[in-house]
Amino acid sequence: MTTPSATSAEPALPRPRGVVSSAVMAALLDGTGRLPACDDVARTDPYGDDVQLALYSLYELHYRGFEGVDPRREWDARLLGLRSCLEDHFIAALRRDVGGHGGSVRETLDDLLVEPVGDDGTSISHYLQRHGELWQLREYAALRSLYHLKEADPHAWVIPRLRGRAKAGMVAVEYDEFGAGRAEDIHAALFADLMADLGLDDTYGHYLDAAPAEALAAVNLMSLFGLHRVWRGALVGHFASVEVTSSPASRRLALAMRRTGAGPAAERFYAEHVEADAVHEQVVRREVVAGLLADEPGLEPDVVFGMDATGELDRRLATTLLAAWRRGASALRTPLTAPAQ
Repeated sequence: MTTPSATSAEPALPRPRGVVSSAVMAALLDGTGRLPACDDVARTDPYGDDVQLALYSLYELHYRGFEGVDPRREWDARLLGLRSCLEDHFIAALRRDVGGHGGSVRETLDDLLVEPVGDDGTSISHYLQRHGELWQLREYAALRSLYHLKEADPHAWVIPRLRGRAKAGMVAVEYDEFGAGRAEDIHAALFADLMADLGLDDTYGHYLDAAPAEALAAVNLMSLFGLHRVWRGALVGHFASVEVTSSPASRRLALAMRRTGAGPAAERFYAEHVEADAVHEQVVRREVVAGLLADEPGLEPDVVFGMDATGELDRRLATTLLAAWRRGASALRTPLTAPAQ
């Protein structure tokens, strides 16, 4: 049996941030060494750097993997066992913190459509539109590259778990996300163009070491939901939350890019999402969500949980970024270098 070879598309392993992530990195490289037990994981901060980096690294095995890591680690039983402990710890924290407000999907979606009046102090897009400086837009893009360079991929995992209206609607939206048949229009490619305008490195995973735990958690959530059939309702809820809130936020970010002279590709990425996601919102509400619940009404609490968990992690990320920026400080673990002139 031959081992599949690595490719240049594989990012480098990140630097560990604690006991759990250190054990994961060692196991990824040589497949040996003691891994933390579930009791050890339960004593860590579920939202902290160590847990979130460990989860991110284990999930990345299902995307592009890492340079120097055997692709067969993707299905290593020991690593999957640790990942399960980490996921349970993460989900338990989210269950505790978002609770179960008992609202319906319709009520939760309607709440997402209620825009804050002006900058209420908790919205990244409002802040960047009104006050953001170019260096802050660069930091935001660097962090969001961990999400946007794989944006549509984890949502695609739900397609074989849907049927009828829900599947057709999901595929229709994903078709747009993947460029409607044009490689240059794949949304991940458009984001790479945005990064180039901002003088950032658009290499996949380049800013992983710079990203705080809150940015990793937002990406980990969609990977967790996507990889588990049992969480198909929550993934649809996550997808709905993203599409419903994207259009107005993208309008503000497009204005921020224009005001700061970020460049045409930087502005185009968000401008494209204003119109496209306004259409996607209707498809998601009327076909994906409604179709899923017509087939499986018992999944409504999971759909709501997916939306609530997405909102909780978005708020945590906003709190971290805005607190640093209002102090005039970098929100990254490693500040960016100035773009080449």
